[in-house]
Order: sequence, then structure tokens, then C-alpha cells
Amino acid sequence: MLPLMTITEYSNLIFMLLFFATLVFFIICTKKRYAIIQSLKKEQQKNEQLSSFMKFFSDTLSNTAKFDEVYSLIAHQIANITEAKGVCIYELQNDNYLLPVGYTEAFPPLQRSKKFVLSKPRYASDSLKYEKIKLGEGVIGETAQNKKGLLVQDTFEDKRLTEANKIIPIYTLMANPMIMENSVTGVICAINNKNNKPFTNTQFDSLKSMTKLVVLIHNILKVYSNLTIQQRLSQELEFTRLLQASLLPKEFPEWNPFVINAFTRSAKEVNGDFYDFVEIDNDRLLVVIGDASGKGVPACMVMAMTRSFIRANIERFTNLADLFGELNTNLYRDTNEERFVSLSCCLLDKKEETVEFARAGHTGLLLYSSKNRIRQISPDGAALGLLPNEFTGNFDTLLFSFRSNFSILLYTDGITETTNNAEEEFGLERLSKMFLESCKRKNSPRKCTDKILRAVEKFSPEQEQADDQTIVIISHEDAFI
Repeated sequence: MLPLMTITEYSNLIFMLLFFATLVFFIICTKKRYAIIQSLKKEQQKNEQLSSFMKFFSDTLSNTAKFDEVYSLIAHQIANITEAKGVCIYELQNDNYLLPVGYTEAFPPLQRSKKFVLSKPRYASDSLKYEKIKLGEGVIGETAQNKKGLLVQDTFEDKRLTEANKIIPIYTLMANPMIMENSVTGVICAINNKNNKPFTNTQFDSLKSMTKLVVLIHNILKVYSNLTIQQRLSQELEFTRLLQASLLPKEFPEWNPFVINAFTRSAKEVNGDFYDFVEIDNDRLLVVIGDASGKGVPACMVMAMTRSFIRANIERFTNLADLFGELNTNLYRDTNEERFVSLSCCLLDKKEETVEFARAGHTGLLLYSSKNRIRQISPDGAALGLLPNEFTGNFDTLLFSFRSNFSILLYTDGITETTNNAEEEFGLERLSKMFLESCKRKNSPRKCTDKILRAVEKFSPEQEQADDQTIVIISHEDAFI
């Protein structure tokens, strides 16, 4: 018969059981947490690798004239990421043979060439030029035919690599098919780990991730290789036009009592002018008009950057002066000295029925507030991206109530600097007069925009448009009733 336990002994026993249970639970949670952290680290590392690889490809494509060199540069980059000593990219031809199109120096032919073979390691690349692997034959041919990746951690007894091992010994290998819409376009193969150990599953996963990007790159290069230089330029312009079209607002916001209309037209194929409407909260809307220096594609790229910076910073918006400071920091850091942006912003508050205005090196705001007068408002503020913040000075702002008869005109200098045959500019005086007459007639913002643009065209009917032209008009809803 077991002796009875005292209350104290029972308490101690229960305490010990709870302690061990807590300890076991803590160990399990710690292991799970460690596993989660390691998984997140691996995912982060993979994302960093993919991002680095895509940046590398973008830079390579921009700086390399010969497309046949790109594949070898990509093979070297894959070798660096996967820590392989040698990498080769094979392309599947129409005759069902796989040919090397890009490779590192330390990669041998995997099958004996019928044309030419050099047995010394330093001649491996020369021999590889003549390799032609039939679909279904050898490591590469089987990988392509099976559409399945292959990881061989120990190749010592693999008879498929007998010929290769005579030139450069291969002790570990991984290969992955390039597949596009369920069709094989090639194979990427990596040999020999830099740490002289078998390839790991992590390295194999990296190779598979790289393969997906190489498939995309392969298709891009195929398209580009069939285009002339002029066609490539046209293609790039078309991409830029589509980018610009996607950035401009598709419709004008309803923000009573404010009624808004805007229009822009390019002097070149693409535009450096832009406008945007950014909702800060339920009551406040930011109306933006800008003019990036220059014209064409470079100006469009700076415009896109500026728009992105504004939208990225708007969640922590405090005031216009701070927003301009943030924009200037970003643009000064990420553009060269020849690139800058002039900008005007109106912060519309529909609850308070107020407008806050600031500008950065841009044209002033024209305000209609009575039947006989247009006021020009031009707070101080330097263009963005030219100088660091410590040298730009302050960005002044002006806040005013938006009354029932008020209208605002924002514009780029492409409007006022339009010239006729006598080299006379359209000018601010004509623009102000057109705006005044339109407001007195209670024209809607859209009708007012149309009248101004027609007047500019009539003023310079035979001159080619020299600069981008953009107009934004904001009127009180009662101003044209």
C-alpha cells in the first residue's frame, strides 16, 4: 500500500508538474517561433535575390548592345546567387536540340561533341560552343523532356556525366527546365558548390526562382532581337505613353462645393506636364499640377517619380510646406542635376470650404473673385530637385475661403509661352483676360478650359507646339449657375 501524501507534498507535486508542462510548452513555442523566423528570413532572402537579379538584368539590357552576351552575364549572376562554380543556360531549338546560349567559364560540355572536343579545363568553354543535346538524352535532355527539376547531390556514379568528368569533375549538379505556357524553352544547369559540398535544397529553390525570371527575360530578348533600333525606340515610347496614360486620373473627383476640370497635351510623343488629385481624407483633396524639366521620355520619367513620391508621402501629410520638403529630398537624391520639377498644389477642404495654396518654382495661381478682377497669387518656393533642403529656403503657403463666385486657374508655362509667327508670346495678360471673360459669362470649368485652349491654338495656328500645355480649373459650384 502506497503511503498517503500530505497537502504540502501534493502541492509540491502539482507545482513540479505545472513547471515541467510550462517548460515543455515554452520549448515547443520557441521552436515554432524559431522555425517561423527562419522561414521569414528565407523568404526575405529570396525576395532580395529576385529584386537584385531583376535590377541586374535591367542594367545589363541597358548597357549591352549584343543580346548573345546577355545570357552569359545572366549565367554568371545565377552562379553568384546559387553559389555554384559553373552555370549554363540551354535553349531548345525548333529541331528539338538544346544548345548552350550563355555560360560561365567553369562549365564543361556534358556530352561528347561529334565535331570538336578539347580535353583541358581551360578550353571547356570553347568545347561547349559545339555541344548539341537531343531532347530526352543525358541530364539536360531528360530534364527538358520530363519538365521536372533535378538535384543530384552526388554524381560520382552517374553514367550520364562520364564525358563531362573527363574535363571538369562534377560532384554535384542541379538542373531546372525553363517552361512557358507548359512548353519547354530551355534548361538551366548549375554544377559544383563553391563550398565543395553537395548542393542543398535551399540552393535548388534559388535556382528554380531564378529560372522563372530567366523565362521572362528569354521572351523579352526574343522580342527585342527581332526588332530594329527604330522599332525598339518606338516600342519604348509606346510603353512610356501607356505608363503616362495610366498615371493621369481617369475622371475628375466630385468634391462639392468644388467643381474641377483639367486638360494636358504633349509637345512630343510623351509629356512632362501632369496633374493629379489625391484624396487625403473625407474632407481634404490635394490638387496637383506640375512641369518636369525638359520634354519627352526623361521628363515623363521624372513626372512619374514625382507623382509616386506624392502618393507615397500623403498618408503622413501634415502641411504643404512639409510635403514639398519631402519631395525635394527624394527628387534631389534620385535625379541628376539636369532634372527638376516645378509644382503647384491646392489643398481643398470641403468641410471648411477653404483652399490652401503653395508652389515650388511653378507659375502662379489666377483667382477670379469679382466681376472685374483677376488676382495672381505667387507664394515663394523654389523648384524641386535642384538643391538640398538647406539651400531651398521656405515654401510659403496661402489659405483663403472659397466663396460662391470664386474660380481658380492653374497652368503650365507651355500656355503663356506659346509664340506666333512674329515671335510674340501668348502671355499672362491674354490668359488672364480669357479667364476673366469666361468667369463673367459663368462658363463651367470644362467650357472655360476649351475656350482657353482654342484661343491658344488661334494665336499660333502655324507654329509647332514647343512645350507641353496643361490647365486645371477649380470653380465653386455656384459660380456658373
